[in-house]
Amino acid sequence: MKTPEIPGLVLYPSSEAQTAEATYFVARRKNTNEKVLAVIGCAGAKILTGAEDLGQVGGKCAYAAPMNHANAVAIRKVLPWTAPKTAGLATSVGLGDRLGLATPGHIRAVRGSGLVPFLSQQSIREMTRTRRTADEVMDAATWGVLQEGWREGFGSDADHLQKPEDINVTSAAGFTMFTIDPGAHVNNLADTLDATELKAAFESLDSQTLGMSGADMMSLYTARPFKLEGGGEIAFDQATLARAAVKYGRAVAHTVMMHQHLSTTHAGAFELEISVDETDSPTSPAEHYFFAAELARRGVKWVSLAPRFLGRFEKGVDYIGDLNEFRSAFVLHAAVMRTLGPYKISIHSGSDKFSVYPIIAELTGGLVHLKTAGTSYLEALRAIASIDPALFREILDFARGRYDTDKASYHVSAQVAKVPGASSLKDSDLAGLLEDFDARQVLHCTFGSVLTADDGTKFRPRFYAALQRDEEVYYNVLEKHMKRHVSPFITK
Repeated sequence: MKTPEIPGLVLYPSSEAQTAEATYFVARRKNTNEKVLAVIGCAGAKILTGAEDLGQVGGKCAYAAPMNHANAVAIRKVLPWTAPKTAGLATSVGLGDRLGLATPGHIRAVRGSGLVPFLSQQSIREMTRTRRTADEVMDAATWGVLQEGWREGFGSDADHLQKPEDINVTSAAGFTMFTIDPGAHVNNLADTLDATELKAAFESLDSQTLGMSGADMMSLYTARPFKLEGGGEIAFDQATLARAAVKYGRAVAHTVMMHQHLSTTHAGAFELEISVDETDSPTSPAEHYFFAAELARRGVKWVSLAPRFLGRFEKGVDYIGDLNEFRSAFVLHAAVMRTLGPYKISIHSGSDKFSVYPIIAELTGGLVHLKTAGTSYLEALRAIASIDPALFREILDFARGRYDTDKASYHVSAQVAKVPGASSLKDSDLAGLLEDFDARQVLHCTFGSVLTADDGTKFRPRFYAALQRDEEVYYNVLEKHMKRHVSPFITK
C-alpha cells in the first residue's frame, strides 16, 4: 500500500504501524529535519501529548507529536512490540547505544540472524558519563524500533548495577534484564595470599556472608569431586575452596541481596545477569563453579553470567592472548555452565573480539550473550570522519589530551603517543584511524568527555546534528560493522 502524504512531513515507510484507532509513523519535518511521531486518525492523538493538528489526510485527522518520554510510554502501550521483553536462553547480542541514535543500524545488523538484540543497554557508569537517563535510553530504543518496523522482539539491559538504587531507577524505566555487578565485593588479593593469610581470611568470613558456617562449606566442597556434563570434573582441596570463598564469598552475598531487592520491587517479568568480569585476575573454572553453585544454593535465579576470562578483553580491540589457552579454559567454563544451568555465558567487553567468536560460538552451542557498546560509538566517529572531517579532527585532538585521565576506569593498553595529531593527517586518512589499535582505544575511552565537554556544548550539538543530518551514513557503517559481530553466532 502506498505511504500516505502528510503536509510538511516526510514519513518513514518502514515505520507504519496500524491499530484499530490510528496509524502511526516516524516522520521528519521538511523544514527543520526534526523527527516527530505522525498520527493519522483522530483517536490516535488522544493518547499523546503536544499533538499538532495538521488537518485532514484521506478524510482522517492528521497530527504530529513530539517524540518525548510521555509519548514513548504511550506508544509502548498501544504497540507492545516497541517495548522490551525477556529473552531467556535464546542466543542474544547486547547493542549498547551511547548516543541514542544507533537502533536502526543495530536492527539492520541483526535482521534475519535469529539473535535477540538488546537494543536498550546502558550501564549506570555510561549514563553518568553521557548525562543520559534510563528513560532516555529506553525511549531511544522504542523510537528506533518503530522507525525500522522491528516486530521480532528485543531485550533491554540495565548494565553493571552495583546498588539497590540503581535497580530502582532502571526498573522504573521498564528495563527487563538487570546485570548485577558485585565486583566491588570481590577480594582481588585472594590470589596472592600465602597459606597462613588465606586461612585467616577464610575464617574471617561469617555465616551470614557465606550462608553457612565455614566448616560446613569446606565439607560440602571438598568431600568429593563434581562431575561436569560432557566429561571432566571440578575438584576442590581446602586451599582451592578457601581461595574461591575469600575471593567471591562477599560478592555472592551482595548478589543475593540485590536479587532479593529486585524480586520484591520490580513489577513484571525480569531476568538477571551476574558479572564478575572486571576483576584483576581471571575466574578459574573452579571459581566459576563455586560462584554459580553458591548463587543457586542461596536461591538466585539468573539467565547469564560473565566470568573474567583468560587473556585480555580490552575495550574496542580484538582479544589479546593465546587462543589455544583460551579455548582450553573456555571448554571448562562452558561445561560448568551446562552442569549448573544451563544459562548463557555472557561476554563483556565483547566488541571486536573477532578471533575468539568462533571458539565461543562452538563451545556454547548458542548459550551465549555477547555484550557490545563502545564499538557503536566508534562507528559513529567513522561516520563523522566522512560527514564532517573538521569535527572529527577536533574530537581526535581533544581525545588525545583526555586519554591518560579517562582511561583510569578501563582495562586498556593503548599509548597516546602512537596516535597522530589531526594536523598530520589528510581527510582521506581519518577513517583509517578506526582500524588502528591505539587510536580506537583513545577514542573509545574518551566518549564521556567528548559528549560532555564545556557542559555538553563543545562537541555534542555538532556531533548529533551531523549524524541526524546524514543518518544513513551512520546506519550503513554500523550495519556493516555489527554484522561481523553477529554472524559467527548464527546457528540456523
